[in-house]
Amino acid sequence: MLPTDIPALIGRIPLFAHLNDAQRTALAGSLRWICLPGGQYLFKAGEVAEALYLLRSGSLGVFDGPTSLIRQVSADDCVGEIGLLSGEALRYSVRALRDSELLRLDRDLFEHLIERHPRAMLAVARQAMDRLLRRERHVEAPDKPRTFAILPVDNGVPVRGLAMQLAQALEAYGNCVVIDAEHGANRGSDWFAEREAQARFVIYLDSTGDASWRLRCLRQADVLLLPALAAQQARPWPEAAPGHPARVRHRPRHLLLIHPAHRVLSGSARRWRSQFSGELQHHHICGENDIPRIARLISGHANGLVLAGGGARGLAHLGALRALREAGHAFDAVGGTSIGAIIGAGVANMWDTDDMMRIYYEAFVRGKPLSDWTLPFVALTRGRRAAMMLRRAFGALDIEDLERPFFCVSTNLSGEGRVVHRHGPLWLWLRASSSIPGILPPVLHHGHVFVDGALVDNLPTDVMAEDGIAHITAVSIRADIELRAQAEEFATPPWWRLWMRQRRGTGWPGLVSTLTRAAMVNSEETSLHCLERAHLLITPPLEHVGMLDWKDWQLAVDSGYQETLRVLEARERDGLPPGNENITVAG
Repeated sequence: MLPTDIPALIGRIPLFAHLNDAQRTALAGSLRWICLPGGQYLFKAGEVAEALYLLRSGSLGVFDGPTSLIRQVSADDCVGEIGLLSGEALRYSVRALRDSELLRLDRDLFEHLIERHPRAMLAVARQAMDRLLRRERHVEAPDKPRTFAILPVDNGVPVRGLAMQLAQALEAYGNCVVIDAEHGANRGSDWFAEREAQARFVIYLDSTGDASWRLRCLRQADVLLLPALAAQQARPWPEAAPGHPARVRHRPRHLLLIHPAHRVLSGSARRWRSQFSGELQHHHICGENDIPRIARLISGHANGLVLAGGGARGLAHLGALRALREAGHAFDAVGGTSIGAIIGAGVANMWDTDDMMRIYYEAFVRGKPLSDWTLPFVALTRGRRAAMMLRRAFGALDIEDLERPFFCVSTNLSGEGRVVHRHGPLWLWLRASSSIPGILPPVLHHGHVFVDGALVDNLPTDVMAEDGIAHITAVSIRADIELRAQAEEFATPPWWRLWMRQRRGTGWPGLVSTLTRAAMVNSEETSLHCLERAHLLITPPLEHVGMLDWKDWQLAVDSGYQETLRVLEARERDGLPPGNENITVAG
């Protein structure tokens, strides 16, 4: 027997929105109810499409191959329409990410529906074409989770208050209900499906450790939230599933580390993360203000900041950050390349603007990290001063110890190309990300050779977008140094003649300028694509600042500040959103 809410479900699906109540009721009688346990296939690639499926509750994953998740299907959506229209073998496999309930409309009934209601055919065709185009352009919308399971490592973790605060924060994006063992134990699937249909978000909370209720929470959730006390000894979760990606079936896992004394305990993230394998995000909770940030991250409403590389020009980031913070912009995740990564790490470590100005002035202007010149067997500098500068600024911090999620990009010359660093010693990977070939020696690590990430991706907004960050602010540093020549030459003249030409300004481009410009060329095409991924783009005019002219630091800072003010004021004048969905006062 079909559940009584099926006509209402049909009305919420765009394909059948034009049907009247009587037609929806008649269509409901043609549907077959299916319960699909988590992990089970609905259909596999290569099979012939036999039906259209409407998802009543749960979550499905569309897979290209056995493990590559390309789209998540949430309640009130459908799958199978492309195969029915084309008549060809199915290209992708679909399986349940968690326990799901579906309604099946067989091919013959689907064709009968199309004959009687041609508008349904138009809606199906439009939806199928839209999905095909989005896949071709690689612009699939990020998943929007609806159900969350809070599963603490033990009963000593204070999760009830955490759940209530998280629910309150999620209310900014839709109504949220919390279901614990007292309300949900021994309920049937219809009861849970009804609650999920009525609320935008549902939090399933385990605060008692009851094994059967924890299993129910695990089965109902799109996202697993795994709280632990950071100061305690790391240990596995009671059930095996959270620690093994194959058993959670591509559902996101978030480790929530609750810290004492409102500060991150160094090394705690690495200890707790060692209990897991596969993809896992972690978040530090040092106070109540961290809960709204986590709510944005897990629900697909987060704000990200991406900072580009550009040598001394990158100090414009400091001015841009001052203007953004004065306007109330705050960021939930940070990423960058080269000097953008170095300054971004300060943002992720929650340094205030004045501290960042002081630290980076000492590091780059007074510290002169590129002044340890040497015989150019490997590079023009030894790289020791640059490494010591980063170690003084960030100490022994791991990337995992930063208060905000952070990544930096380097280029692996040993065959991997672009590498995104999210773990390990912060100073080391910042050093790799900023290793301009020929100027700074590469970083050698575990047999691999790492150099500046600007070679392949100078503005990694694509990485931030793939992380599911909804609103991206990017500060781009143009590398528009046009190297010009006033002579026809293919080999350098004797040194004394070259020296005379250089004095007259008609000589060859300098070695440092050539190396710096060459390091940026390969990433320019990528950067054009990445510029389009930014919702708020700031590109300070920096033609008056050389790529390694650290003495012009104040000019760069002022340019970044003034350009950011101009962009924000222009958006306000044009009635556009400020570019950051959640404006809060930032420190």
